Amino acid sequence: MDEQSLIFDWNEQPPHHQGPPPKVEVHDETIRDGIQCPSVTDPSLDQKLAMVRMLSELGVHSSDLALPGAGQRATDDCRALVELIRDEKLSIRPAAAGRTLAADVRPILELSEQTGVPIEAMLFLGTSPIRLYAEGWDGDRLERLTREAVRMGVQGGIPVSFVTEDTVRSRPETLARLFEVAVEEGADRLVLCDTVGHATPAGVRNLVAFTHDLLLRWGVRDTVRIDWHQHEDRGLSLINTLVAVEAGADRVHGTILGVGERVGNTPLDQLLVNLKLMGAWEGDLSALGPLCDLVSEATQVPIPVGYPVFGSDAFRTGTGVHAAAVIKAHRKGDHWLADRIYSGVPAAWFGRQQQIEIGHQSGLSNVKFWLKQRDLPQTDEVVHAIFELAKAGDGLLDEPKILEVVERVSTAER
Repeated sequence: MDEQSLIFDWNEQPPHHQGPPPKVEVHDETIRDGIQCPSVTDPSLDQKLAMVRMLSELGVHSSDLALPGAGQRATDDCRALVELIRDEKLSIRPAAAGRTLAADVRPILELSEQTGVPIEAMLFLGTSPIRLYAEGWDGDRLERLTREAVRMGVQGGIPVSFVTEDTVRSRPETLARLFEVAVEEGADRLVLCDTVGHATPAGVRNLVAFTHDLLLRWGVRDTVRIDWHQHEDRGLSLINTLVAVEAGADRVHGTILGVGERVGNTPLDQLLVNLKLMGAWEGDLSALGPLCDLVSEATQVPIPVGYPVFGSDAFRTGTGVHAAAVIKAHRKGDHWLADRIYSGVPAAWFGRQQQIEIGHQSGLSNVKFWLKQRDLPQTDEVVHAIFELAKAGDGLLDEPKILEVVERVSTAER
């Protein structure tokens, strides 16, 4: 057996080039794909309800709420979440996942009928040679499953997205055959998945362009949308998802804090921050920090101190050179400058501010600024006592320790 024949590598195909779309939608997978991570806790229903409200407030366009075919709890949670969207008139659209099997499509149709809400059915099917070999499947079986499942959903009156698992390692002839069948049966979207985190940016561009060209050739590019769904195995999820946007994807997926299978998915919070910085997202992101905190608490996934934007150290420095530049900007009365001189992301967007701390790498300016911010004495004796203590240590001084020095020296001065 030639093992290489089991993997088609989009990364090695000639590059394609295509301009960015005028608009990109964002789809959340936290509540469904995200909680498949083996180390997370399944949030309570109340926590899931709160997540959907906050996602809607942020302007996220859609959310995968459950895989109803997995059991009664998934069905009940999905129903409650859809009813929330309906009753509170939230702007976010509901979706639910399922295999390309009648047993998975039927519960989605039933929930849609019970709630009176069109629930997008995201029907997935493994299509890579390596998966077909492991399962003993052939192209005829894939075509039959695709046709029957998509037709069932469309005839039931709900939007259907056809999701090819491991798309980035699937052969172009297999994808073309199945995409054409899905489009013939009325699928609204083709979801391209890097299920195992294999793709490089070149592979993303090639695959999105390939799919775009097929839809263009069939005359349906204006009605059938392209989605990108990425996993983190190679650490490329965020950049790949941004490349998918540039390549022409209409909607991109992610999960809050990147929770998901194995090492996770594209972090939706970082994706939104970058889309905002790129000018591709106009929404207010002030609720994004609280949403990250909620997901962290609900799933019991701690936010690392160095996590971009939402980690405790994201806007915090104890380095003298960095702090001095921020302090000079403050002295100019220019808060915009102070928020950007040593930060690629404005802290103010998230209700935060640049923090100057005191440690062994700090200068006297750190100490003076720290004291000034808190209206504490800035005498030479106080400043030098704190500075010397910091230089003798190997980390940052915490607030109680600094206040203790201020009190001791101030008392001695009196």
